Amino acid sequence: MSKAKYEELKTRIAGIHDLRMAQAILGWDQHTKMPPKAGELRAEQLSTIDRFSHELFIDDEIGALLEELRPYEEGLDSDSDEARLIRVTRHDYEKAKRVPPDLRAEMTKTGAIALAAWVEAREKSDFSIFLPHLRKNVDLQHRYIDCFEGLGYDSAYDVLLDDFDEGLKTEAVREVFDELKRELIPLIAEIAEHADRVDDSSLHGDFPIADQRAFALVMLERFGFDHESWRLDPTVHPFAMSAGTTDIRLTTRYDETDLGVSLFASIHEFGHGFYEANVDPALERTVLSAVTSMSLHESQSRMWENLVGRGLPAWRFFYPQLQGAFPAQFGNVELDQYYRAINKVEPSLIRVEADEATYNLHIILRFELEQQILSGEIALEDLPEAWNERMKEYLGIDVPDDAQGVLQDVHWSGGAIGYFPTYALGNVISVQLWEQLRAELPDLDSQFERGEFGDLAGWLRENLHRHGRKYTSRETLERVTGGGMDPGPYLRYLREKLGDIYGLKVEQGATV
Repeated sequence: MSKAKYEELKTRIAGIHDLRMAQAILGWDQHTKMPPKAGELRAEQLSTIDRFSHELFIDDEIGALLEELRPYEEGLDSDSDEARLIRVTRHDYEKAKRVPPDLRAEMTKTGAIALAAWVEAREKSDFSIFLPHLRKNVDLQHRYIDCFEGLGYDSAYDVLLDDFDEGLKTEAVREVFDELKRELIPLIAEIAEHADRVDDSSLHGDFPIADQRAFALVMLERFGFDHESWRLDPTVHPFAMSAGTTDIRLTTRYDETDLGVSLFASIHEFGHGFYEANVDPALERTVLSAVTSMSLHESQSRMWENLVGRGLPAWRFFYPQLQGAFPAQFGNVELDQYYRAINKVEPSLIRVEADEATYNLHIILRFELEQQILSGEIALEDLPEAWNERMKEYLGIDVPDDAQGVLQDVHWSGGAIGYFPTYALGNVISVQLWEQLRAELPDLDSQFERGEFGDLAGWLRENLHRHGRKYTSRETLERVTGGGMDPGPYLRYLREKLGDIYGLKVEQGATV
């Protein structure tokens, strides 16, 4: 009987999952293909599907099934797919049950409408257009947080962090970020004294969009892009989504004067897509078919973008092809000069185009502002000024307008407060995983130089991707590396890599 109840639970969850994937595809279309005037209608459609799927999921019959399955779950291997599916479903059910369907639907509808306002505000560089929508989103986030009162969260921000990385605490994030800030600010200042060692002029010129796309696909196909299951489309703010392991949708943003904008965005989003494409097909249409957390998700996008895509071994294979694709820009540029160029450290305005060292300060800025937004310490109308002041403090940059400042990211239009920290945590985790996989695959550099990425892909698939959401990010990190989150390897990696490029003194075996 318990096995039959388990199959009944799976069947119910599969139908709800299908609705959520249909909602995701409508969201993808909204960002890529939808006519601009369809925004309000699409908001209603998304809201309806979200309300319906939420109501189905929090139905008392699912709660009763989960209770009936407790004895069955206790008799299973705790690491089995069945036991983990029940545990994760129960976690999600108990959390979702506290959120009224009307609130869930209103959050979705408001976010969908706010997206169009954000696009217009960014185009016109006018924060006032977006302000009322942000205000409503923040009010809804407060109502959402109130649903979890009395559950032992240490702060309001913890409630939101938990949506993106189960069990993650604000204080733990702050400890990591304090260490990053303490080490990176002087490192960036030290690099600035040797800025003349890097010339990135070759990256700027005339790069037709069709040629950019064609070359990006040359790289992505080598990495594992499958034209039968994947797409690559343009959008305002790059993202990746999937509706299943055989429906992976990447997006990128093009700048005809700067090759790096689209190229590294495409590689970044590939990392997300590759993770979701390699979840065990046996987990399809269950709660386990998602990835374990956005921190782990970002570790994969940052690994492919930076550790592979900005690494010298891979470019020993790809650079002759890049020279062939853009001979006017790179025909007379040596590989070493190009490698230095794509790793240039220079404080800049736009997060998604930031170098490896300064990128984290963009995230820390947003992490701090989000907490002040929730606490009311910053009035929303004063957010552009607060943003600009912190950009000056952390990166020494004067922000010329809202489009390149507070309006540059799409996340707040959808109410996704608490997401940003996972980007920098992904950087940290990516190097912890990288150290482990390189210890197990010692000839990885020579493979990359031959254009071979299969062993890397296989290691990631076996140790991380195939498990989907079976384990929390903490459990996953412990299983793979034997420990918890540690910024030390990441900071050592940056110091060694950038020290070599900029001629900085690096003490042998030093930790930073």
